[in-house]
Amino acid sequence: MERLQQAIQKAREARDSRQPQPLPLTDEQRHVPETNADEDIWLSVPEIKIESRLISRSRLMSYRGGPSATPYDMLRTKMLQQIQSNGWRRVAITSPYSGCGKSTTAANLAFSLGRQEDLRTIVIDFDMRRRGLAEILQQSGKYSMADVIQGNVPFHEHALRHGENVIFGLNYTPTRNPAEILQSKRMIETLEQIEAEYKPDIMLFDTPPLMASDDSHGFLRNVNCALLLAAAEETSIDHIDVAEQQLAELTKVMGIVLNKCRYISGAFGHEYGSY
Repeated sequence: MERLQQAIQKAREARDSRQPQPLPLTDEQRHVPETNADEDIWLSVPEIKIESRLISRSRLMSYRGGPSATPYDMLRTKMLQQIQSNGWRRVAITSPYSGCGKSTTAANLAFSLGRQEDLRTIVIDFDMRRRGLAEILQQSGKYSMADVIQGNVPFHEHALRHGENVIFGLNYTPTRNPAEILQSKRMIETLEQIEAEYKPDIMLFDTPPLMASDDSHGFLRNVNCALLLAAAEETSIDHIDVAEQQLAELTKVMGIVLNKCRYISGAFGHEYGSY
């Protein structure tokens, strides 16, 4: 037995002597910091600049947080609970028709989610017949998300970043044929590519009104769920009912949000900072 063990040991030593020894590290190699590719790709996106005077004028209530952001923060938390419980990622925001405040809600949810430092959110404006989010955020440029889908401009050159964990994809010019673009194979491929490269926890889509055109109808099958926005004293119960039925045929209805309420002063945030 001892002879066998000695033979095995000699064989190991002979094998090790034949293996090339690693070269010693240089000083530069010893001090090269580890890089995080996911973090680098996010930080390479240009940062968005929002003027202070626009925050109140554009109703960006959750931009700085605080009591005025409480309704959006509560909506954010309820939304996150459903997302995490169901393993969802793609969330659409839509409405029966225009004027219900879905783009403003999308912007405020983006800033509210941005204060969740451990989450990464991409917000894309797919209501491509108008400037929408770009108008609210007062941003200007040459392209739209249609140009990104059609390959005219890379997403990383078109997008804008808020902080370190929110990216916006905006529309600076209206698109003539958004329904066809949103139903195209290239749109699906573009979304999959963005997800693969940026690995967001949440993708939030500002989508066209359901009753205005068929733009949303071709796209909503590609999301996990949707929020339906209604305007208080403007959107009728019948319109909400029809819109909800249409939405349920296309994706999961996460909930209905009543926007533009005038009689809730003090209902949210009146004890903010008391605990």
